[in-house]
Amino acid sequence: MQRGHGPICGVDEAGRGPLAGPVVAAAVWLPLQEGLPAALVGLNDSKQLSASQRHAFLVAIRAIAVGVGVGMASPEEIDALNIRQATLLAMSRAIGGLALGSGALVLVDGRDLPPGLPCPGQAVVRGDQQAVSIAAASIVAKETRDELMVQLATRHPGYGWERNKGYPTADHVRALHTLGVTEQHRRSFAPVREALAATGTVFPV
Repeated sequence: MQRGHGPICGVDEAGRGPLAGPVVAAAVWLPLQEGLPAALVGLNDSKQLSASQRHAFLVAIRAIAVGVGVGMASPEEIDALNIRQATLLAMSRAIGGLALGSGALVLVDGRDLPPGLPCPGQAVVRGDQQAVSIAAASIVAKETRDELMVQLATRHPGYGWERNKGYPTADHVRALHTLGVTEQHRRSFAPVREALAATGTVFPV
């Protein structure tokens, strides 16, 4: 996907489905050139790659990219806005971290464009399989969020976030009922609401 000689920025997110932690978006501005850089050959949707492959691509992306922006929306913002709007907010924040001019093009994975773009944008369904810049953004978003959830797991042990990254695995849901709800949990998500109703147990912020 090319647009004249202006810069192209890919945008993707990680963490729409978890019960805990922020939703994270990344915006990756790759240099325009003929062909794919050798270090990015094989780059695909982050969910299709192993952890070691993702890490290797993350190092390559950060070395090659003109710019990388990361934005987040907190569990509180997710509860206040809903996950769709919070995801778009995180994307806006990620894009805002780059000095894109009006001649750029933003390619966003999915069906929605975040508000307030500084340049034209295009929503691309399954974009991480079609545009290398979106695939790169998916790597940055997932690796950033995974690392954050590992860090949060040390503050809230017992939920398995170092393994499940906040997704609703059986052990995570069980921990909600035995350990209670933390400030990192999304109270608008059904399993968390149900745990609150059943136990009323909440960790202090």
